[in-house]
Amino acid sequence: MAGRGKATGNGAARHKQARDPRAHWLFLALTLPVLFGALLFQGWTENEVDGSKTKQDCTRPVPAAAADAGPVLTVNGDGARSTSMPAGTVALTYDGGPDPYWTPRLLALLKKHHAHATFFLEGADAAQYPDLVRQIRAEGHEIGSHSYTGADLGNASGVRRALELRLTQGAFAGADGFRTKLLRMPMTTTVATLCGAEWPAAQRASEHGYTLVAADHSGRKPAQGLVRQFSLTSLAYGQTKQLLADPKARRFTTISAGTGATEPAMTEVGAPQRWLGTALIWFQQLGRSSVSALTWVLTIAAALGLLRLFTLVLFARAHVRRLERERPGAPRLRQIADPVTVLVPAYNEEAGIGTTLRSLLASTHERLQILVIDDGSTDRTVEIAEGYAERDPRVQVLCQPNAGKAAALNHGLAYTRSPYVVMVDADTVFEADAIERLIQPLAHPAVGAVSGNTKVGNRTRLLGRWQHLEYVFGFNLDRRMFEVLECMPTVPGAIGAFRLDSLMGVGGLSEDTLAEDTDLTMALWRAGWRVVYEENAIAWTEVPTTLRQLWRQRYRWCYGTLQAMWKHRRAVREVGHAGRFGRRGLSYLLLFQVLLPLLAPVIDVFMLYSVLFTDSPVKSVVTWFGFLAVQIAVAAYALRLDGESRRPLWALPFQLLVYRQLMYLVVLQSVVAFVTGSRLKWQRMHRSGTAAAAAQHIGGPHDRRSLTVTR
Repeated sequence: MAGRGKATGNGAARHKQARDPRAHWLFLALTLPVLFGALLFQGWTENEVDGSKTKQDCTRPVPAAAADAGPVLTVNGDGARSTSMPAGTVALTYDGGPDPYWTPRLLALLKKHHAHATFFLEGADAAQYPDLVRQIRAEGHEIGSHSYTGADLGNASGVRRALELRLTQGAFAGADGFRTKLLRMPMTTTVATLCGAEWPAAQRASEHGYTLVAADHSGRKPAQGLVRQFSLTSLAYGQTKQLLADPKARRFTTISAGTGATEPAMTEVGAPQRWLGTALIWFQQLGRSSVSALTWVLTIAAALGLLRLFTLVLFARAHVRRLERERPGAPRLRQIADPVTVLVPAYNEEAGIGTTLRSLLASTHERLQILVIDDGSTDRTVEIAEGYAERDPRVQVLCQPNAGKAAALNHGLAYTRSPYVVMVDADTVFEADAIERLIQPLAHPAVGAVSGNTKVGNRTRLLGRWQHLEYVFGFNLDRRMFEVLECMPTVPGAIGAFRLDSLMGVGGLSEDTLAEDTDLTMALWRAGWRVVYEENAIAWTEVPTTLRQLWRQRYRWCYGTLQAMWKHRRAVREVGHAGRFGRRGLSYLLLFQVLLPLLAPVIDVFMLYSVLFTDSPVKSVVTWFGFLAVQIAVAAYALRLDGESRRPLWALPFQLLVYRQLMYLVVLQSVVAFVTGSRLKWQRMHRSGTAAAAAQHIGGPHDRRSLTVTR
């Protein structure tokens, strides 16, 4: 997002009034496991995750002692106690549901014929439609268990089987405060289908107090007494209607009433069971809502991501064509050869200040005034800088009490003797022609500031490669688009050129935000100046080498950018350059650097969810890898435009899986801190001074085009 600052002190005191927010991490620690648990639970209840929903072939028949058992039975070893419906009595039973379409229609049909039935409900559906559970009971029907997800209990593990039955009772308790002892084994019909692994499962269910209900074989007639099994379909509705009109069926009743059971199949539960059942229903509803929300968020995030990639390529190409069209044979602006003042704010920069000054003194633009503004360093920064000042009169060292980077730069502006100012971080290494190229766009009288091209020097490790890809793929590709759209939000603190009168016109650098470079750039747009990008002005910087340092840096960048966006929010209503910047630049930052990073992890989470729980995991994986391929293609294009090798692209998939999640948390914490009014403490990154050596190892100066740029 924004550039970087290092100093702490009196000038930054307003940013240290409170500690970093902590409560939201506790909130996340409590809520995220619940949300992910609900999501996984929803996937388990509504989608197939193993073979337990597929009926297995029987390896052995039911024991001989149970071969002639009636449809209502309890299993005891290899035997069974069973009963059947008396002559003329029909027990209508329905498996599955409750279903919001068919259950009310069946209830209306049964009510019309003064008939009662037994509904074997799945716990997941009962939790989804508790009002239908209550309606079934209120109209005098009986309810039994069909397990929670309709899984094959015979082939399920012991843990899965117990969970299926226990959760179903919980759903009934939460829906209407009862439990049932009736059970129909899913994927079974007659007693003969309780074969193979179903029989031991039936035995264990009987040991836990369940009465198993099967169905009579198809040849049995209502006059003989009948337990009839239906599924909730249009066919069941039609067959029920036909059976209700059978004159040989004198009575349509429930299982318990038909067998003359002395104890009710459904009993009331106590308050604790009701509370637990209600919690189960809420938990499942949370999972269902999460899946629905994730679907929408995934669609929005994917659409925004693809839109951004397409837009970046489109405008990057437009930027290249503009430069190609302007440079060869175009009317030339004068080449700037005026003196340039370079401001180098420094706080405890002994590791890198020497290489920074050496690179500046080696500049092809020799008319330099280099001001090193020491911001109360406690190391050898001043000693090293004064050593260069003694050897070269172009270097001057200014000292001030520790007051912050913005105050140091304003201090340097008071000593500026040149019409053009270049601001440099004290860990940055300039290529020899960087300053000369950087200041050329200022020849246009409307241009008030120029952003240079910052490259990552220490990119040998994985974290450095990730940041290298981010600088090229993200920051620099963005800057090309921003120049075409005339809405550049940030001239980075590492390398930027300014007109002195543009800086003085906005009152110098403000200390209102932690992103002083973004704040300044936005102020220039609102003052009527244009801000452009010079991709051939290259400087090498040292990036964080640990996740902790990276977190601190990006947290401050993001938080400071939010501050600057809020400070300059009225630009969206202004006209001219200011309004153009506000409506384009601020909208882009809000959409793609705040909202989209918050949505991006949803793509990864939902891909995992789809692989585990949907019927088309291959399609989900292909979609995710397709999105990754598009990102790799755009990143390769960005690397080519920047004259960089495309070898680091191998690290991009890992960046998306790990680095993006870190950036998501950074944005989240920044947004929470900003909304709650928390103040961020300034954090200085530890420097090792490796940028120069790394830059030389990478290959030094790049191939350039003509110095003179027409804007």
